[in-house]
Amino acid sequence: QVQLVESGGGLVQAGDSLRLSCAASGRTFGSMGWFRQAPGKEREFVSAISGSGSSTNYADSVKGRFAISRDNAKNTIYLQMNSLKPEDTAVYYCAARQYPGVLGTTSSYDYWGQGTQVTVSS
Repeated sequence: QVQLVESGGGLVQAGDSLRLSCAASGRTFGSMGWFRQAPGKEREFVSAISGSGSSTNYADSVKGRFAISRDNAKNTIYLQMNSLKPEDTAVYYCAARQYPGVLGTTSSYDYWGQGTQVTVSS
């Protein structure tokens, strides 16, 4: 059974940092990524990483502040979030796809986690 389990969310102040983790199990995945959804908004792309970790992709809104990484020995991906802003507040979802490609659309991903809440106060 495929499972993606996120952790690391919480309540922080603007300018602080958080690191999210996503532990995957059940099969080998190709690319994996992070999406987020704020109240009343559609789920949006944050970042993606290839199976080897050699290729990454970021939304313009997080470039230079967030960093995605992957530890295949642990079947885990991470999202290091620095210089957090109130507009980063959202539920963050881990996603995985069977095939390569650091894509930024929700329809490109086959598996999803339950999400972890990140709240940034001003």
